[in-house]
Amino acid sequence: QVNLRESGGGLVQPGGSLNLSCTISGLTFSPYDMGWFRQAPGKEREFVARVGWHHGATTYGDSVKGRFSASLDSPKSTLNLQMNNVTPEDTAVYSCAARRTAGADPRVASSYGYWGQGTQVTVSL
Repeated sequence: QVNLRESGGGLVQPGGSLNLSCTISGLTFSPYDMGWFRQAPGKEREFVARVGWHHGATTYGDSVKGRFSASLDSPKSTLNLQMNNVTPEDTAVYSCAARRTAGADPRVASSYGYWGQGTQVTVSL
């Protein structure tokens, strides 16, 4: 079965950096996209980034564009999210996700069928 496991979350000061990883295992198919989403308390799930499985193309949410960078490693066993110049507004549970097919908007959470359990990121002094 597909297993997505996030790691790397924690406490970071404003202006700092953090790198999240999502270990990918159990795939019996090649996903179309891998995505990062986040959800803060009392807020809806928000699109952060996506990486095309085959072509590596990336798309970012407006609130993280220019600060965050997503990538797939060469063996395609880990999805990464490099977070730079973080702010308290970046505090959330970050989850990785996989979707099998194209067609739906990759920025919409419901287009992804496989999810990790999430990792907490807290930005505070």
